[in-house]
Amino acid sequence: MKAIIQKALKVMEASFVSGTDKYNTSGLVMDYCRLQLGLEKDEVFAVLFMDSHYRMLGFERMFTGTVNQSNVFLRPIVRRMLDLNASKMILVHNHPSGITKPSDSDIQITKHFKTICDALDCQIVDHIIVSAVDVLSMASGGFI
Repeated sequence: MKAIIQKALKVMEASFVSGTDKYNTSGLVMDYCRLQLGLEKDEVFAVLFMDSHYRMLGFERMFTGTVNQSNVFLRPIVRRMLDLNASKMILVHNHPSGITKPSDSDIQITKHFKTICDALDCQIVDHIIVSAVDVLSMASGGFI
């Protein structure tokens, strides 16, 4: 199954990098994020870095935690954002429990990141939470 997922990710990435598909919060993006992190047994926090035209610059796993939490730090994310010259980001993490409802901590950290990144002229487009079978867009859900 991993080989199939890897092939699907490569096909998606090719279209996102070339600009054929814009990497915003469409269903395709949420599927991509679920394929990336949905089967992880521990929480993983990743960032999808994009240019101003929503083309993918990179999807990077930034932090790994335990079955129900992950420590997340802003400084390494901002450093990488500047290295890539990204102007937009989608925050992504998984909930191994299968329940994609954002926790109070998820909402708080998203608002904090958004405030800081807005000051740096980088837009937090969304924070997507995935599980093996579900996906939630915090932007679409009105959490940010």
